[in-house]
Amino acid sequence: MTSDVVRLTLDDLPGCLALADDRGWLSEEGKWRFLFSVGEAYGLREDDGTIVGTTILTRYGTGVAAISMVLVAARLEGRGLGRRLMRYALDQAGPATAILDATEHGRPLYEKLGFEPVGVRHVHAGVFTPPLALPADPVSRPATGADLPAIIRVDARAMGAERTEVLRRLPGFCRSLRVVERGGEITGFAGVWPNTERLMVGPVVAESDDDALALITESLAGTDGLVRMDFDERRPHLRAWALAHGLTERFTCTIMARGPVRGDRGPHYSPLMQALG
Repeated sequence: MTSDVVRLTLDDLPGCLALADDRGWLSEEGKWRFLFSVGEAYGLREDDGTIVGTTILTRYGTGVAAISMVLVAARLEGRGLGRRLMRYALDQAGPATAILDATEHGRPLYEKLGFEPVGVRHVHAGVFTPPLALPADPVSRPATGADLPAIIRVDARAMGAERTEVLRRLPGFCRSLRVVERGGEITGFAGVWPNTERLMVGPVVAESDDDALALITESLAGTDGLVRMDFDERRPHLRAWALAHGLTERFTCTIMARGPVRGDRGPHYSPLMQALG
């Protein structure tokens, strides 16, 4: 028998990782820890305390909320637990626009709950091969603490919501965090962070494809392992560039929203992680 939906804490992290393993997901402890630090984790337990369902709600002010990590134990699939978790998360989100990335497996449930597709995410991964010719002078530079207010402003324009709690943790979470300046103002930024055996590229926010590619290339300087980066369908040039530099397309997912989508997604090139939009 399962409990009512309950709030989870970091003490529940081993149970969340065991559930992820049950569903064939990677054991992404660092990612889960980050999501616990910026969001609200909810779950379902059996009588013995075993976690058999999870979801995480991350609020961006009062207007937008990201829903992620919707997992149900394989042996309990089809019993409405995913719907129960989603309804609870949506109740907590209130009138905010809810956003998520959906697999084909999860999409029917989200559509029944009022989510509509707003885009397609293309996931590329592989061993990154840097361009043969690099500019003599870097386009970007390492970010400093003083850059955070500008990073928040640039990100808010792209996302349509202020993600201060997420962004202020990037310096401690990312292996590399770089910014681009144009006319004395920061106009773009990019982060790279470790996740299991690979490096994840994101977020990437820039005013042009050239600046986005410079941020990515300079952030990955010296990298010799597996890399993953995600682009939506409006970025065919960047997707072709990724293919040309060793990153094959592995899968796609549907970007979905329940409520009005805000912001200028033009400068938004790649998410921090799918769980956060």
